[in-house]
Amino acid sequence: MLAPVVSAAETVVVPSMALEAALLQLAARSGTEIVSLEPGLRSIRVTPPPAGLSVEAGLRRLLRGTGYRAERVGPRSFRVVRASQRRTMPRSPRVVGPEPDAVDDIIVTASKQRVPLQRFPASITAIVPQALPGNGPTSSLTDTVRSTPVLQTTALGQGRDKIFIRGIADSSFNGATQATTGYYLDDVQINYSTPEPGLALVDVGSVEVMEGPQGTLYGAGAIGGIIRIVPNAPQLGVLHGAAAVSGALTVAGQPGADLSGFVNVPFAHDAAAMRLVAYRSRDGGYIADPALGRRDINTTDRVGGRAALLVDAGDGWEVDVSGLGQRISAGDAQYIDEGGRRLVRAARIAQPYWNSILLGRISIRRRWASGLEFVSVSGISQYDAEDHFDATPASSPRNGIIDYTTSRSDLLWTYEARLSRSTAAGESWVVGLAVLRNRDAENRTLGPAGNPTEIIGVTNVSQNVSLFSELTEPLTRTLSATLGFRATEARVDGYPSLRPRAGDMVRGRLTRRVDPTLALSWRLAPSLSIYGRYQSGFRTGGLAVARGIGRVAEFKSDSIGMGEIGVRRLRQGAAGVGFNAALSYARWRNIQADLIDRRGQPYTSNIGDARILTAELSADWVPITPLRFDLSALYTVNRVTGPLASTSPASNQRLPNTPPFSAHAGISYRWDAFGGTMRSSAALDYIGRSVLGTGRYLDFAQGRYAVLAARTEWSRRDLTLWLSADNITNSSGNRFAYGNAFSLAARAQSTPLRPATVMLGMKIER
Repeated sequence: MLAPVVSAAETVVVPSMALEAALLQLAARSGTEIVSLEPGLRSIRVTPPPAGLSVEAGLRRLLRGTGYRAERVGPRSFRVVRASQRRTMPRSPRVVGPEPDAVDDIIVTASKQRVPLQRFPASITAIVPQALPGNGPTSSLTDTVRSTPVLQTTALGQGRDKIFIRGIADSSFNGATQATTGYYLDDVQINYSTPEPGLALVDVGSVEVMEGPQGTLYGAGAIGGIIRIVPNAPQLGVLHGAAAVSGALTVAGQPGADLSGFVNVPFAHDAAAMRLVAYRSRDGGYIADPALGRRDINTTDRVGGRAALLVDAGDGWEVDVSGLGQRISAGDAQYIDEGGRRLVRAARIAQPYWNSILLGRISIRRRWASGLEFVSVSGISQYDAEDHFDATPASSPRNGIIDYTTSRSDLLWTYEARLSRSTAAGESWVVGLAVLRNRDAENRTLGPAGNPTEIIGVTNVSQNVSLFSELTEPLTRTLSATLGFRATEARVDGYPSLRPRAGDMVRGRLTRRVDPTLALSWRLAPSLSIYGRYQSGFRTGGLAVARGIGRVAEFKSDSIGMGEIGVRRLRQGAAGVGFNAALSYARWRNIQADLIDRRGQPYTSNIGDARILTAELSADWVPITPLRFDLSALYTVNRVTGPLASTSPASNQRLPNTPPFSAHAGISYRWDAFGGTMRSSAALDYIGRSVLGTGRYLDFAQGRYAVLAARTEWSRRDLTLWLSADNITNSSGNRFAYGNAFSLAARAQSTPLRPATVMLGMKIER
């Protein structure tokens, strides 16, 4: 369940009032959102700030001397916490408002139209990465997947993994197909056909998972859903900063370390602020290659940073400009030779890789007191990668080393303008225009190390233009209906080389389609509702490497339609039970998949159709305020029909990387100790058995393991110390049954869990 956001109704200014009511009034007057889980706001009396102050100045004046402080968690949203409290965002925090039952004040901003969560007809999840016991300050999205059963991932290495949502998984391999999951930094798309970029989640407020398909609001490629990283935005009028350092020890592995920090600097008389973030990390290796005389070969380094500028232009206008850069490099791949418990592999050459991403973004928005909001956002990102693989046949002499290298360059430009309005009566609508252009180029070389030969690659240029609209209308006091559509015209042109020449172009198919949304939400009680929806989505086709050396071929567009029913209960107050349960059924037609053949060569094909049935549950229980329990689980059944699946045993006529059952259980407790606040947490995660791919050749088992993690942290004023342990039982489960396509046929590859690791860290924040 998404952490709620307050959207207050208009109130009357009085000379003195409760802090809770004053925050409600400030939210209404400024058109911002304010959220808090603190139980004592109603008992504190304050004087409301003058009407002419900015929202940041108003919050500073309201909270001065109260023992609370405000944190910006979005361009127009804030969170109020105790002055000594570190950043947390439980899934069902208490809503600030005049009445504790006012669940209509909880807003889902990912809907682009401020729909109350109690009326939102879909499953949505919010994750606080640094709150997970096994995560560190520079953890990435793939590090959070294990504790979120609706997410599944490959494990080829940071910056080259694929993440799937709720069992919508096409392939374990990277290639020309558009990703099934859309990744967003705030409100800008950062991928098209590339892997998840492995961004370090430093100074990030939350990660939001909106389960798909999301074709109406987010367009082509969001057939599985979207993952939205929400960084902490610049804070006007606040000079603020933090630095964190940690070290990690891994059993039989190399030590790791990371350093990160941020600074928030206001200027221009508090009308503007700059927020700078920087980080560097090293994940120590733990795999050896005795044949090459190397240890800890899979050590991975990551360095990056972000910069964001927020300007309050007056009269309700805001301009937000930001950018980021990151580079990941690894000394070797992270798979081992299966058949023993030792973390070793024998290869003729090292198989390093690197990838990098650059992103620029500009957002302009204005919100009126009537609830009308205009948003214009554009972004440009550049993803580059290079991967090396040992392609030496097993029978080759020692000097007959063959290197296979892939290099990739992807340039993505997006623009979206939308107008939306929400009313206190529950009516809301959004209408918008979206434009996208993506150029994805891949080159390949194969041959003796130091003198390889270029073999055919592909370049795809994709262009999409969409008009979208969605309307939520209350039919009765408790029943709401949502209708929407997205009309898209998409074209993909391909070139059979890295450097295209005009005569080489293969004009792709022009796709025109409409993706509808139809949903109902029925509120049975102030904190309980049921919902149902139907939505569709699609991915464009393109040009890809075909079977055989030197050949290319087109692959067709695929599409999906899904129906979902669910029930949601919001936890009221500081204690109680909250949950969301949903059942969904999807039909996926003409599935695109990037595959490899028995010679290790990649190709792309439409492998058939699939039917997918899933049941999911997420719940939290707070029996007393300091103690919290979490439970989430996903059960999925799917079956693939088509030429590839028809040659397979019944046990492997299923989608890859989709375990039938996965679950997460967590507990946390907070208490006062040693003049500060102590918090301990633990989590147990289970990942069920899945397969590497559809079809007889890719019938490799993976998964079926459990991982235990724990963390204890102590905070006092500006200082936080923590000690965490991951994979406490030193489980050796197989995360991913792949690492090198050229030796896959020997059926002797697996990707192990990182052995038991202990991390000690410190953070200073002022």
